[in-house]
Amino acid sequence: MTTDHLLRRAQRLWLGLAEAPADTTLPAVLVSPDSGLCPPGWVGVVVLGGDALVTAPTEAAADLVRTALADADPSELGGALRATRTLGPATLAYLAPGDLRPQHGAEVAELTADHPAVRQLLARVSEEDAAECGLDRITSPAFTVLDGDGQVIAATGYRVWPGAAAHLCVLTDPGHRAKGLARSTATAATAHALAAGLLPQWRARVPASRRVAEQLGYRELGIQLSVQLPDA
Repeated sequence: MTTDHLLRRAQRLWLGLAEAPADTTLPAVLVSPDSGLCPPGWVGVVVLGGDALVTAPTEAAADLVRTALADADPSELGGALRATRTLGPATLAYLAPGDLRPQHGAEVAELTADHPAVRQLLARVSEEDAAECGLDRITSPAFTVLDGDGQVIAATGYRVWPGAAAHLCVLTDPGHRAKGLARSTATAATAHALAAGLLPQWRARVPASRRVAEQLGYRELGIQLSVQLPDA
């Protein structure tokens, strides 16, 4: 699959999440109160291949966005709109069938998503890490690495999104990071998603997570951010 094909598939995914009309072309600013690009009432921004897809909850908000985009890059909309809160930007990376570069540094065990050992891993990390990874919302099995006591010290799964995407959720115990465990578990989860015919998606903010995705063969195609307007 070429990068262009992968990009088009990613764009179709986000156009669907934005509830965009079928004839929408990018770049675009849409009024979409039920957009899946951002929390309710926020402005959602996805840039893929240099083209921005922006959703706003109201026409008035959309007009503000259009005015801001005349002078600002989409990734800087938070500042241009004087946002009260901004989530992101985070990079969006995707992997095409045949591009996976397996990393098998640790033995991986498959557990159910609600297995007590997986829940215990979530309980041991910070609230921020738990919320960021999204492991508690996966719909796939959890692909894990266990220590000698049977504790899960790393886990990856994915949540199936509308549009046949597999959104990867990766978490490693803080005491076991930088040992390649995320690469091993993410290899298994990505292979599982590809076998199901899904589009693997990796969203990351921190450099370490982006490096893991790159090592597995994911290609960074854009960014996502959400902006809360002052009057929201």
